[in-house]
Formats: sequence, structure tokens, C-alpha cells
Amino acid sequence: MHIAVAGNIGSGKTTLTGLLARHYGWQTKFEDVDDNPYLVSFYKDMTRWSFNIQIYFLTKRFESIVEIQKSDATIIQDRTIYEDARIFAPNLHAMGLMSPRDFETYSSLFNLMISLVRMPDVLIYLRSSVPTLVYQIQKRGRDYESGIRLDYLTKLNELYEAWIETYDGRKLIVDVDTIKFSETPEDLSLVIDKVDAQIHGLF
Repeated sequence: MHIAVAGNIGSGKTTLTGLLARHYGWQTKFEDVDDNPYLVSFYKDMTRWSFNIQIYFLTKRFESIVEIQKSDATIIQDRTIYEDARIFAPNLHAMGLMSPRDFETYSSLFNLMISLVRMPDVLIYLRSSVPTLVYQIQKRGRDYESGIRLDYLTKLNELYEAWIETYDGRKLIVDVDTIKFSETPEDLSLVIDKVDAQIHGLF
């Protein structure tokens, strides 16, 4: 089974992925942030490195999905391939940070990849306001994230909301403004109950 956790930068994807993996005994597939060779350069010069970083993410995400779908284990994945193509790349293009030529090339590659894999069995979307995202980004204190612009986060949020409304797979929406699963055991139990309901609906 393939469980995926989606959400904006700072929404708590990695934290929830780890918590659910420990609770259920699932294997994890985390987003490779620290080893990304483009991340620091991208935040310094988004226009120059936007295409490179998106191709890197897309390739890594596709590799992860192929591995997940070959496995007999239940695996929970931190961020999905859809977010790269439906949120991050379109946002860079709309902001003038990715050229139309690069965006078209990127989109063609995504469409080919997505035709070869299945959707997650359950998608957990972490909905968050921008102030909550900013608070959590500042709290974790990654140097390369210190320069993230508010308008960038805001536009990402808008694209996330538009995407989740049209996502036609099995999904669970968690409002992280009110459900503090990383801080409150009761809130984590609430999320687990919702996940249980989604999983039981698969059988």
C-alpha cells in the first residue's frame, strides 16, 4: 500500500510521515532535502536554477514511486510527484522564474512519467495558513529557507488548494492550523483515527 503526505513548505509533512510510520510500522520514503545539490543555489537565484531543481525533484520522486510500487510493503511517502508538477513548477512559471520553453519541457516529461505509475492509495493533505507555515519554517531554522518570500508561499498555498479540490483519488485533509499533531497526543490520535477510516475503506 502507498500512503502519501502532501502539503506546502513547513506544513509538517516530514513530521507526520515519521509519526504515522512509527505508529503503523510502515516503511518511509522521505524527501531528499539535505542532499539536494540545487537547493541552496535555487533559493539564491530562483530564475537561474528553477528548471534544474524541478527536474531533480521530478526524477527523484519518480524513482521513489517506482520503488514503492515494486514493493510488497506499506510505504508512506513525504511529498508526491503531483506537487512538483501541479504546484511548484507552475508557480515558478507564473512568477516568471521558469521560462515557457523550460516549463513545456518539464510538463512533457511529467506527463510521460505519470502515465507509467499509479496514484497513491491514500493521500493525506496538510492544509495550513501562511502564518503557520512561516512559524514552522522559522522554528526548524534551515538556513537556506530563511530567504523564502511570503508571496512565494502564498501563491503555493493557492495552487495547493486548487489542486486538492480537483484531486480525484482517495484523500484525507488535515487542518494543521487547528490540529497540532506534533505537539498534542490527542490531535495525533485524531489524525490516526481519520487514517484508519481511510485505510479500512480500501478493503
